[in-house]
Amino acid sequence: MKVAVFSTKAYDRQFLAAANSQQQHDLVFFEPRLNQDTAILASGFPAVCVFVHDQVDASTLKILAANGTRLVALRCAGFNNVDLKAAAELGITIVRVPAYSPYGVAEHAVGLILSLNRKIHRAHNRIREGNFSLDGLLGFNLNDRTVGIIGTGKIGLILGQIMKGFGCHLLAYDVYQNPELEALGGKYVELSELFAKSDIISLHCPLIPETHHLIDEEAIAQMKPGMMIINTSRGALIDTQAVIEGLKSGNIGYLGVDVYEQESELFFEDLSGEIIQDDIFQRLTTFPNVLITGHQAFFTAEALSNIADTTFANITDFEQKRPCPHEISHQPQSVVSKQ
Repeated sequence: MKVAVFSTKAYDRQFLAAANSQQQHDLVFFEPRLNQDTAILASGFPAVCVFVHDQVDASTLKILAANGTRLVALRCAGFNNVDLKAAAELGITIVRVPAYSPYGVAEHAVGLILSLNRKIHRAHNRIREGNFSLDGLLGFNLNDRTVGIIGTGKIGLILGQIMKGFGCHLLAYDVYQNPELEALGGKYVELSELFAKSDIISLHCPLIPETHHLIDEEAIAQMKPGMMIINTSRGALIDTQAVIEGLKSGNIGYLGVDVYEQESELFFEDLSGEIIQDDIFQRLTTFPNVLITGHQAFFTAEALSNIADTTFANITDFEQKRPCPHEISHQPQSVVSKQ
């Protein structure tokens, strides 16, 4: 099948081309992101392959459909950038890669926790400048601390397993309770209790209307003073302005994020020679107790290989008119309510 692949970097091409050696689809790589202005590039392609920041909205889908596209293959798990209603009306099938890097994302979340707690990133910079002072680098033992996990699918479960190994107590919130987490000693509670009792809160839920700005001013007011927030899921789970106010007041003691609600204009690009115009993001970078990475939690060799393999399996299923287990036809099984 002829496939237009958007938002491609060198590493995407490497892993996609390797996986396609078995499937033999006709791939054409495009570096630009898919949106209503670039959708014309896919004319004559029955399938397009997109990533997290491609805009698969109604206007883009209409252009794709008018020019022969019948399949949109997401090489990611989230699909908040897709207008599913418009796709259904236009007869376009949407498929995704539901789980490709659960260990990588969970391990990255732990890396953020450890770096923030023990100030590893700050210590590294000091040592490079010949400063061996320990002032300002005081951390705390993870043992006996309480970790609140919001969203207990595969990634949330793995994070729970790792933090249990540190001797942490586990609290959890999810509409669908995971018996494997309970077997670890995790306790499901209401959000208000999780906010009030957790020393560390880690977000692992999808971005849907019910979870938009899950961490807002009201939620922060319920949290322990000096607690830590980790987000490796979707940026808009956090109200960034409210978090900034929480950092300024000291109610939030640490913030580690791999995602940001306005990241589409920033992440995956080299902007080192430009003046970043996002004042809210720039304000975040001024806090010594904030650690930001650029949507790299998923970025492991295993994940890129899994993404490529599953993506082409999805495309082949569609081409051969077989049922595809990864077609998006309903909400994901782990949905966290804001209520």
